Amino acid sequence: MNGTLVAGLLSFVENQRPSPGDPLHLGTMDTMENIRVALRSVNANWLRALLTTLIIAVGIMALVGILTAIDAAIYSLSSNLSSLGANTFEINRSRETVRSSGGRDRGKRSEPFTYAQAMDFAEGYDYPADVSISFFARGATAVTYEDRETNPNVSLYGMTSNYLNSKGFEIDAGRNFTQREVREGGNIAILGYDLVDELFSGKAQFAIGKEITAGGIRYTVVGTLKSKGASMTSNDKRVLVPLQSAKRFYGSNRTNYDILVAVRDPNGIDAAMAEATLTMRRVRGLRAGQENDFEVENSSDLVSIIKENTVTLRLAAVSIGLMTLLGAAIGLMNIMLVSVTERTREIGVRKALGATRRNVLLQFLIEAVVICQIGGLLGIALGVAAGNAVVLFTGGEFIVPWMWIGLALIVCTVVGLLSGLYPAMRAAALDPIESLRYE
Repeated sequence: MNGTLVAGLLSFVENQRPSPGDPLHLGTMDTMENIRVALRSVNANWLRALLTTLIIAVGIMALVGILTAIDAAIYSLSSNLSSLGANTFEINRSRETVRSSGGRDRGKRSEPFTYAQAMDFAEGYDYPADVSISFFARGATAVTYEDRETNPNVSLYGMTSNYLNSKGFEIDAGRNFTQREVREGGNIAILGYDLVDELFSGKAQFAIGKEITAGGIRYTVVGTLKSKGASMTSNDKRVLVPLQSAKRFYGSNRTNYDILVAVRDPNGIDAAMAEATLTMRRVRGLRAGQENDFEVENSSDLVSIIKENTVTLRLAAVSIGLMTLLGAAIGLMNIMLVSVTERTREIGVRKALGATRRNVLLQFLIEAVVICQIGGLLGIALGVAAGNAVVLFTGGEFIVPWMWIGLALIVCTVVGLLSGLYPAMRAAALDPIESLRYE
C-alpha cells in the first residue's frame, strides 16, 4: 500500500457524493464524509498507516492462505476420489487402537488380505459388479529404456484387468491385460502418462512393444495410460504389471491385496456393500457373533473422514491469523490515540461548527475500519495467491475461497471497531473549548 492507492480510493469516494434531493442525503453524506476524512488522514500519514496495514495484511494472509490451501487440497482429493465414481467402494483391513505396555495408544490393523482370500472374494462375490484385485508392489523405482532413465520416484503395482476401469484410468495406446495374463503372469507392463513422456518423448504408440527395465526386471510395454493427475501420490508415475507377476517377484506372506468393487448400477451401492460384507465374512472364516475384521468404505466416506481430520488444521490457521491480528489491533489503537492527540484542535473546530459526539465517534471508528479494510484487501489478495501457489505446485486447481474472503472482511471490520472504539470515545469526550486552545 502507498499514498497512490489511498489517493485513488479517496478520488473514488469523492465521486460518490449523493444528490441533495436524495431522501437519504444527510445520512449518506455523513457516512461518505467520514470515509473521505478517514482516507485523507491515512493519505496524510501513509507511512505510519502502512506499518499497521501490513501487520493486518500478514494476519489476513495467514488466515486466508492456509484455509485456501486446505480447501483446495480437499477439493483436489475429492475430485480424484470421485473420479472413481459413485459406484465404487473398497474393502480394507479394520483399524483399532490398542494400548502398549508403555501406556501409549497405537494403531493396529487386522490381518492382511492374502492372495487366496482376495481371489476367493472375487470369485464368490455374487452381485452385478466388477471386482479389482491389486497391490502396491514396489516404490521409489527407476525405470529405464535404452539410455533413458526416470527419477527413482515411480511406483509399481500388480493388478487384475478390472483395475483400470475401477480406478478411472483410460488406455491411450495399446491394450489392457487379458484374464489369462493376469492369472498366469508374464513380463508385460502398462505405463503411466509421465513415464511415456520421459522415456518415449510422449509418443504413446511408439512405446508399444518396447522393452523397459523396472526394479531389475525387464518388461514389454503392451499399453499406455492417459493422464489422470495427482492426488496424494502421482497417478501418472506408475508401472502396472499382471497380478501374478507382481506376486511372484514382490509378494510375501505379509502382502496385503487391495480389493476395489465397481457396481454397475450406482443406485444399488448399499446393497452391493452389504453383499460384500457377507462375502468377506465367509472368506475370512468369521463365525456368527464375531465382529468384522475389515471395513467396507466408499469414496464419500473417505472424503468425510478427511474433512473431519482437517478441522484441527483450520482451527490452527484461524488461531495463527487471530494472534497476528491481535498485534495489529494494538498497533492500530496506538495510531488512533496518537491521531486523536494530533487532531485535538480539528476536533474542537468540528464541535464548534455543530458536530455532535456521535459525529466525532463515527469519524474515528470509520477511520479505524477503513485502515483495517485496506490491510484486509491486501491480505486477501496475498492469501489467495499464496494458498493457490501451494495447490498449483502440488498439481491442484486454482480456486477462489469466497467464504474465507467474506470471513476475512468481517474479521477486519470487527478488529477496526474494537481497536478504534476507545480512541473514538476519547475523541468524542473532548471539550470543544479546551480543544480549540490546544496547540
